[in-house]
Amino acid sequence: MDITADTPLDELAATREQLRRAWQARKPDFAQRRADLERLREVFRARIGSMDEAIRADFGHRSQHENLLSEAMIVLAELDHALSHLRRWMRPRRAAVGWRFWPASARIRPEPVGVVGILSPWNYPVNLALVPVVSAIAAGNHVYLKPSEHTPRTSRWLRELLSEVFPADRVAVALGGPEVGAAFAALPFDHLLFTGSTAVGRKVMAAAAPNLTPVTLELGGKAPAVVCPDYPLERAAARIATGKWFNAGQTCIGVDYVLIDAPRRDAFVEALRRELHARYGDFSAPHDYTRIINDGQYARLRHYVDDARARGATVIEPLTGDAPDDARSRMAQDRIFPPTLVLDPPMDSEVMRNEIFGPILPVVSYRTLDDALARIHSMDRPLALYPFSDDGRSVEKIVSGTLAGGVTVNDTLLHFGAHDLPFGGIGPSGIGAIHGRTGFDTFSKLLPVFRQRRWAGSDLLKPPYRGFVDRMVRLLAR
Repeated sequence: MDITADTPLDELAATREQLRRAWQARKPDFAQRRADLERLREVFRARIGSMDEAIRADFGHRSQHENLLSEAMIVLAELDHALSHLRRWMRPRRAAVGWRFWPASARIRPEPVGVVGILSPWNYPVNLALVPVVSAIAAGNHVYLKPSEHTPRTSRWLRELLSEVFPADRVAVALGGPEVGAAFAALPFDHLLFTGSTAVGRKVMAAAAPNLTPVTLELGGKAPAVVCPDYPLERAAARIATGKWFNAGQTCIGVDYVLIDAPRRDAFVEALRRELHARYGDFSAPHDYTRIINDGQYARLRHYVDDARARGATVIEPLTGDAPDDARSRMAQDRIFPPTLVLDPPMDSEVMRNEIFGPILPVVSYRTLDDALARIHSMDRPLALYPFSDDGRSVEKIVSGTLAGGVTVNDTLLHFGAHDLPFGGIGPSGIGAIHGRTGFDTFSKLLPVFRQRRWAGSDLLKPPYRGFVDRMVRLLAR
């Protein structure tokens, strides 16, 4: 097989069937699962350099440090976590049956489901492909992966990596564009995971519905940061800058907009200016700033800014506001979209109606914390929420007064990397969750097993219901 070629549509079903037959013939036991994860860790570590090259080539440029932080470190940590806990995760779990069923006992057995399909995105093309692969393999499944066509070099790298680690009937990789993705989603998987936009997530769910395939959807939305009046502006600006401009904002849990108390809005903007200058300095050829993935995404972001400006919002480009036209043209050709602030845009503007997924940050002022929460409630439930306050009552009011996929208090992004925290959205921001034991359970059937003893009270529960049986039934029904 040519590992660089796109997958013909007529091969998709045959590959899934091959994976299923192999899984049925020999379901992976603990020894195989552990060996697979150890081998994946070994080969992945050896290929980190080529991974970095592939990702940077796909983006045009992305900082090596961001690749190591967001891709290599996350994958290795997930592998280490699974290897450390796999035996415990696989053990049957006790379950109480209650006195009415005495002397019976019960256990919950995590059993592999079969073949897991994974549709992974372009923004973190290795992390968001391999982390669910780790969970699915740990749970004892075979895997069919379809990575994004928008990062073709990295997708081929993933196919090469996984073909070196696994036999073709245990893990397979499909390459291709939207038509391959649509056909892939329609395959009768035993579980299907999709990570991407809410719009595409609806299509994936519809494609899976005829097969009644269980789906986990990791989507997105407008993740707000809420800065309370007590919180230091410089610290908030620094941490929000990381949550916004890491990977040039192309992060599903990145800060989408900031809610700031109105009297401090301008001071917060100045703090962001200073933070951006400290990070990126001369922006003519920023070394540690990621490019936008393709021309289509760049044009979408430019439209958002133009729309906000046309609607009367103040637009600030702290690093390039005075750049000449020829410099701006060069940046556009290289898909360098500068950090951009949009102050108090109308709620019906494009930057407030859509997930931005780029380096544009709306800064929205509020009068009271209740007003800020009302703004959040007017939109779909977000994938992430970032309250900033040293007052526990304010934090509790924000967390309990809203509902998001996950929360990091007084920082951004970090809950994603905590392996014992489930990662997933709610409603339009996602269905289900992965990471750590949650990911293992997602790709398992938690099989309830009720074990009856040789002698049991249920032997007496049969007609005619008189005398002792009548009294026992009435007692049990209390």
